Amino acid sequence: MTDVQVIGLRGSFTFDQAVEHFTGLGGEVVLFDPSVVCGKDHIISAVRHADRAFVEGTNRAKNILSEIVLYAACERQIGRAVKKMNPKEGATEWVAAVLDVKGDLALDMLGAERDDSLCDASEEKAKNLGIELFAGISPGDAVLEQVAMVDLMKP
Repeated sequence: MTDVQVIGLRGSFTFDQAVEHFTGLGGEVVLFDPSVVCGKDHIISAVRHADRAFVEGTNRAKNILSEIVLYAACERQIGRAVKKMNPKEGATEWVAAVLDVKGDLALDMLGAERDDSLCDASEEKAKNLGIELFAGISPGDAVLEQVAMVDLMKP
């Protein structure tokens, strides 16, 4: 099972610099636009579902990182998922799913400041993700339900 840390980041680094930083620490990273991340559990659930898809041979993507994006976006099509979840050009706020890095993330070396509030769930973020909300169900729970539904959408 993939070890994952979900963190919010602020800084003027680029997408490629962030990838290089975390791979340099011996792990991998998936970067998300914070406006569509609806809680740390949203991303952790996407990682767990992607792991299971690879174990069971039901994955749609060729690599685990793309499969995580597919689940996080609650989408069937990888192109749509990437478009929805990727940080926008010139972003200075990010949510990172850091995979298989133990210990210090050395964020100062990246020029990043940790701000986990960027991961917080909200109705606005759920709507940005395309999730229909219902009375009595929190935005975070509604998103978790849709992450799980990706399995049912697969052919």
